[in-house]
Amino acid sequence: METLTFKRGVHPPDGKALTKDIPIKVILPKENSELFFPMSQHIGAPAQPIVQVGDHVKVGQKIAEAGGFVSSPIFASISGEVVEVGRPVLTPGGAMSPSIVIKNDGLMTEYEGMAQRDYTTMTNEEILAAIKEGGVVGLGGAGFPTQVKLAPPPGTKIDHVLVNAAECEPYLTCDYRLMLEETDKLVKGLQIVLKLHPEAKGVIGIEDNKPEAIAKLKEACKDIPNIEVATLKAKFPQGSEKHLIKAITGREVLSGALPASAGCIVDNVDTIISIYNAVALGRPIMRRVVTVTGGAPANPGNYQIRIGMTFKDLMEQIGGFKVAPAKMIAGGPMMGPTMYTTDVATVKTSSALLCLTPEEAYIPEESNCIRCGKCVDHCPMGLMPLELNALILRGDGEGFVKNHGLDCIECGSCSYICPAKRQLAQSIRATKKIEAGKKAAAAAAARAKAEAEKKAAEAAK
Repeated sequence: METLTFKRGVHPPDGKALTKDIPIKVILPKENSELFFPMSQHIGAPAQPIVQVGDHVKVGQKIAEAGGFVSSPIFASISGEVVEVGRPVLTPGGAMSPSIVIKNDGLMTEYEGMAQRDYTTMTNEEILAAIKEGGVVGLGGAGFPTQVKLAPPPGTKIDHVLVNAAECEPYLTCDYRLMLEETDKLVKGLQIVLKLHPEAKGVIGIEDNKPEAIAKLKEACKDIPNIEVATLKAKFPQGSEKHLIKAITGREVLSGALPASAGCIVDNVDTIISIYNAVALGRPIMRRVVTVTGGAPANPGNYQIRIGMTFKDLMEQIGGFKVAPAKMIAGGPMMGPTMYTTDVATVKTSSALLCLTPEEAYIPEESNCIRCGKCVDHCPMGLMPLELNALILRGDGEGFVKNHGLDCIECGSCSYICPAKRQLAQSIRATKKIEAGKKAAAAAAARAKAEAEKKAAEAAK
């Protein structure tokens, strides 16, 4: 069978041998430990607390409701007492977020409202409501509320539902283990999504460095006519939505457009499994499988933890470090943000803790660009990172935008391939935030002006 892929990209060492053959191990929080639930665990409006200090909550009980249309509720992953509401807590991305703090009573008493359902008899509206009420968001890292993604604007024809099972980020194996250990949930979760879009075909895209997962899922799907498994070439960033769509369907997603514009919906492995848990089992997102890896941890592996635990608590329970890490990354080495402490709350999108030894973390000092063009040759978006970097250094934000800098997906391929070790991706990422902020401010000002003019016109009548 043909191995599918996209143009350009890079081939970093995958580092997956450290953990890929280690089954998922469940780690529960210690009794009397505090768990932290940030209100911003997703793209969109922060969740709003609905509990107060002194309340006793149970596993699976909603503690914060969605703060808007693009938002997601948050649930207690333990039972215990709410000891604080609103405490600023450090999140893996580096931001501080107001949080609910719950002291674990060690009983893991479950909320009575969780119940199994027959999803085959549910209406589309009931399925979408169950996904929303389950707090399901994109667990591949973006955190976009899934109920919004699964309900594109009226008139949008969806003919492909793609499961991003590429897990192209080096070192990460959490999705790989889920494919092997929760195969049935993954397939049934995809069937639930296909029930929402009955004319669509489901495709599970897996890189060819995961032959065991390919074989197991092909066997699981062999008698399901509207689901197939596609073998992808192992290449980074194969798991990017736009590049997965290109590899599997051959379609382009235009600049600024969403996958739905190309007739596609893309969700990652754990998101699809969480859809099954929410819809069929009535269980919201409370757990996360995290790959702890790199040369520094004493016991690298894949661990199922309760959301709200800190990385510090996790590391203490699995033996800590055999050597002091020189660098810690929340996620993989290509796109994950670095952390200076493990005293960080895990959230819905926490996929990995990568802890590197000094030898693994070593990067030569940045030197002058030699204009070799490698960053251009390998950029999966077809951009010119060296020119974008030059514009940034000149302070030319307008030129940065005109040269499609906002289309960068921040994959880090340019920095990885650069022989001069220019901080291309880092500079582009920072400038994107600045220019996107300017764009949002200008749009808000335009709306305010239009509203003021409208009110003035009405008053003049």
